[in-house]
Amino acid sequence: MIVNQQEATQLLEKYNVAGPRYTSYPPVPFWDQKAPNQEDWKGLLGQSFAKYGKEGISLYIHLPYCESLCTYCGCNTRITVNHAVEEPYITGVLREWDLYCEALGEKPVLRELHLGGGTPTFFSPENLQKLVRGILRTVKIHPDLAMSLEAHPANTSLDHLRILYALGFRRLSLGIQDFDTKVQGLINRHQTFAEVIEVVDVARRIGFESINLDLLYGLPAQTEESLKATINKALLLVPDRVAFYGYAHAPWMKPAQRSFEEHLPSPEARQSLYVAGKLMFRDAGYVEIGMDHFALPEDQLAIAAEKGELHRNFMGYTTEPTRMLIGLGVSSISDVWQGFAQNVKAVEPYLERVHRGELPIYRGHQHTEEDLIIRQHILNLMCHYETTWLQGLEGAEMEAISEAFPRLEGLQADGLVEWDSKGIRVLPKGRPYVRNVCMALDARLYRAKPQTQLFSKTV
Repeated sequence: MIVNQQEATQLLEKYNVAGPRYTSYPPVPFWDQKAPNQEDWKGLLGQSFAKYGKEGISLYIHLPYCESLCTYCGCNTRITVNHAVEEPYITGVLREWDLYCEALGEKPVLRELHLGGGTPTFFSPENLQKLVRGILRTVKIHPDLAMSLEAHPANTSLDHLRILYALGFRRLSLGIQDFDTKVQGLINRHQTFAEVIEVVDVARRIGFESINLDLLYGLPAQTEESLKATINKALLLVPDRVAFYGYAHAPWMKPAQRSFEEHLPSPEARQSLYVAGKLMFRDAGYVEIGMDHFALPEDQLAIAAEKGELHRNFMGYTTEPTRMLIGLGVSSISDVWQGFAQNVKAVEPYLERVHRGELPIYRGHQHTEEDLIIRQHILNLMCHYETTWLQGLEGAEMEAISEAFPRLEGLQADGLVEWDSKGIRVLPKGRPYVRNVCMALDARLYRAKPQTQLFSKTV
């Protein structure tokens, strides 16, 4: 635990560098980029399904539409108030899923389904029902199926919650970010505390079992006092989970973020925001989960972490240890463990391709043996703060990670990790820097040496 302010400042100066969030390895900018052709991707999909299909698959469905642009947002969105776009998009997603079902050759076992965006609750309850029913009638239901969605408190209705609950959804994630009106104005994300209270209360009365709130630190005009006020309000709602993300500033990718650059906190102030928030959640009885997440001890996420069963994929931390994730919709990424494929990012070419009977992928990556070794170690560190060398530092594993040894020595000298011939353990002082620990193992990151910044800062 960091107790010395001078030491904390020195560590921040040294380790607050641009780095991946490791929802995947390799990170997307380091994929081989060449889109696998249809037959190659279907072949990889079939191999993975034969090997891992019995454990069940995860489905992520990207619903990109929003009625207004939140200027902090780094997601792939389409801004419109024209709700006539809903039905053609839902039809397109179901057509894409039909193509995957044809490629798989048999009904898959569905273990996890998540609706993300964008704003899933942009869509009418009836269209969401059409989408989900269209998926569920084509799959076998795993006995532990987990269904969740992201929602905007300002446009989530009673009908949304009733219909989604009836379909089987039990987890609801509400994008809050901050309750301070000045901060909300700068990031163009508006919802009142009263609106959030109403949605949470209604969801719980209907029967939703897990409520997650998304909060951000490092936003423009955010102060320690204003953040504490936001967290105090959030704690009054007793959320089962909280995602406490650091705002990712990447204006080279999202130009709207330039609109508030002069209001961003300094790196030191940002670190103070993180520490203040983390202490508040811990004092309120929440368990820290991996990176940026907190959960009540009785929540399934905390239980999975305690049992060493936590998993991480493109949807974030999850209790479902599936090695196959199929992404539907624009920009979605599919992960078949041996490789990745990402869909085209714009709606029109996406719809054109699926209606031509093509899987709408435009780039991908097939893992090398080295990738798979490093991927597993990074996944272990992100989920459990430790990893064990699989082959006792011999053969292919030694070749994959030996480049990291000097970097691990530096992390150990700073008191962030312990490592030896058995593996790595991230120490309490190193947990805020777990991304940096993962970066030490990331062979592609150090070989590529990109000429331009690709990632947001790690702290």
